[in-house]
Amino acid sequence: MLAASLAVALVPALATGVSAADDATELDRVVVSGAHPDGYSAGETSAATGLVLTPRETPQSVSLVTREQIEDFELDNINEVLALTTGVNVERVETGRTYYTARGFDITNFQRDGLGIPLPYGIQNGDVDTAMFERIEVLRGANGLMSSTGNPSATVNFVRKRPTADAQGRASLTLGSFDRVRAEVDVSGPLAASGSARGRAVLAAESSDSYLDRFEHAKAIGYGVIEADLGERTLLTAGVSHQRNDADSPLWGALPLYYTDGTPTNYDRSTSTAADWSYWDTEDTRAFVELAHGIGAGWELRAAYNFERATEDTQIFYVYGTPDRVTGEGLFAYPSDYEGEWDAHQLDVRAAGGFMLGGREHDLVLGAGWSRGDIVETSLYGGVGDPLPAPLEQWSGAFPKPFFDPAFPDGSNFDFRRESVYATARWNLSDAFKLITGANHARVRSTGVGYGEAKDAEESAVTPFVGAVWDVSSNVSLYASYGEIFAQQTEIDINGRTLPSVEGDNAEIGVKGEWFAGRLNASAAVFRVHQDNLAEYAGYDLVNFRSYYAGQDAVSEGIELDIGGSIGEHLSLSAGFAHVQIEDADGNRARTYVPRNTLHAAAVWNLPQLDGLRLGATVRWQDDIYREQSLVLDDGTTVVTRQDAYTTLGLMAGYRFDTGWDATLNIDNVTDEKYLASLYWEQGFYAPPRSASLTVAYRF
Repeated sequence: MLAASLAVALVPALATGVSAADDATELDRVVVSGAHPDGYSAGETSAATGLVLTPRETPQSVSLVTREQIEDFELDNINEVLALTTGVNVERVETGRTYYTARGFDITNFQRDGLGIPLPYGIQNGDVDTAMFERIEVLRGANGLMSSTGNPSATVNFVRKRPTADAQGRASLTLGSFDRVRAEVDVSGPLAASGSARGRAVLAAESSDSYLDRFEHAKAIGYGVIEADLGERTLLTAGVSHQRNDADSPLWGALPLYYTDGTPTNYDRSTSTAADWSYWDTEDTRAFVELAHGIGAGWELRAAYNFERATEDTQIFYVYGTPDRVTGEGLFAYPSDYEGEWDAHQLDVRAAGGFMLGGREHDLVLGAGWSRGDIVETSLYGGVGDPLPAPLEQWSGAFPKPFFDPAFPDGSNFDFRRESVYATARWNLSDAFKLITGANHARVRSTGVGYGEAKDAEESAVTPFVGAVWDVSSNVSLYASYGEIFAQQTEIDINGRTLPSVEGDNAEIGVKGEWFAGRLNASAAVFRVHQDNLAEYAGYDLVNFRSYYAGQDAVSEGIELDIGGSIGEHLSLSAGFAHVQIEDADGNRARTYVPRNTLHAAAVWNLPQLDGLRLGATVRWQDDIYREQSLVLDDGTTVVTRQDAYTTLGLMAGYRFDTGWDATLNIDNVTDEKYLASLYWEQGFYAPPRSASLTVAYRF
């Protein structure tokens, strides 16, 4: 593995203290990448427009979680990161699969260093560890300019760690509740005395039990990356990562939320529907190559290629039905043996630089992208419809493992293609006023079959973007923007015709400020988002034996307040409030499982009275949500499941010793709040109880 090889290669450099600064010469090149954030401070990003801009210069809402915040609060997976991100809701429907929403709609675009294609089925499979990332950026609103396709909700961009010029490293050990053990090593530095080649390696491993009955989880992560200066103006970067997740007795589906009489269930927090023999193992391998070349006159040519292969191997156990309140009967088994593989390739080539017009210099990005994804899935079934041998309150997970009959397989075999060209210009109309215009033309195609239904579709569209930023003072700017995005669909209507593509747009206006030389950023935004033609299940065709769908329109409106960075020398914080109203085409309240009001905050205070000591806290609050269920009672009323408003509190304390050692204690859900993790589906399960972890780290 490249990560392990790099770790071995970097040890001598770390031991001898070799620094690239000793012999390296300053290279005359321009590299399209964000500046390193300081503490919780935001760096530059190109996620919105392809132009490298500060948050204040970007005419859309942007939030960022830095490496320091990740380490302060032990945010070791993407769910924990996004749960503290302004305006983002983490819909944990199972132990291994998660949906995410922002501004009322699903987030399907997850990128690595700005490249990616929408998730299959819009759902994240498996745990995504944060060990290999320097920071995580969230751009809210439509991102058709750079993402080409997707939803007008948000784009999550994972920024990978890169090699450092100086030799450095960090090793840590974490012990936590439910027998959690985690070890992590991160080493970086020059691979040659001249500093012309640099490397970085990250290794991590974790295992734990769970508050959920029978559930156990283990994962291993490896990441290696090399940078090489190919002359004074050319930089080559290549890397590979691998993550494996092994889950025993995971949730596939979750708990029933109501009884046959319509009253809500209220199981113990530990209750699980998983069988004792079930498992869900995933692997994710990614490789990337980037070449950046300064072609003169301040212009750079950049080519980037990403590859991903994700596999799943499972034997899982789903429970369906509605239990009787007295006897607990009415639940049935749906076991499955499932295997899946997803391959994806993305290539992006762009040129960026400045040009003179009207006596002023303006910025321009010209690019083209190509993406391909292929998915193959096989599902076998056995024992479907057998009753659960005991009520969930008494069930131990014991259920005879069925024979999964290979004579009647189901599954998918389809592919996705996308080609796009795009351009962005930043017009420097005055010292205080900048106008950004751009457009993306994308063509998407999919062919194949998914669980008995055709996946054939082809769409093309031009998605424009326009934004303006006006600096009203040295610290404050006003901005406005409008962007569009689309995504092809393969679902059919009642007449057997493929539904037209989903179309979305986002309009927002706001104010942004930066202080302390950009180390503190704040913003306030008012937005309006449309999403039209989204496929919603409409019924089953008994003649042709297939499901059919209808396109649904929805609109969301709201406000977002966000602040992040450092205030003075002692306080670092990241906080945000979001309010959203979501209505369908008839003006009715829609997507009621999405909270209308959320508050996410994290702060750390470095005590000046005792150098090295820091204290911190996290707060997550959301108002009440509900879901109208499919069960209709005898009196004609529909069962409604509700989750009341709740708040979770986390506390941390850490101490940095002069010797390079660091100890950090985190306590999550201090008040031991019991709440449902999501109402995205008609089933759900309870979020974790109070837990604690202690991390001891050493920097060298």
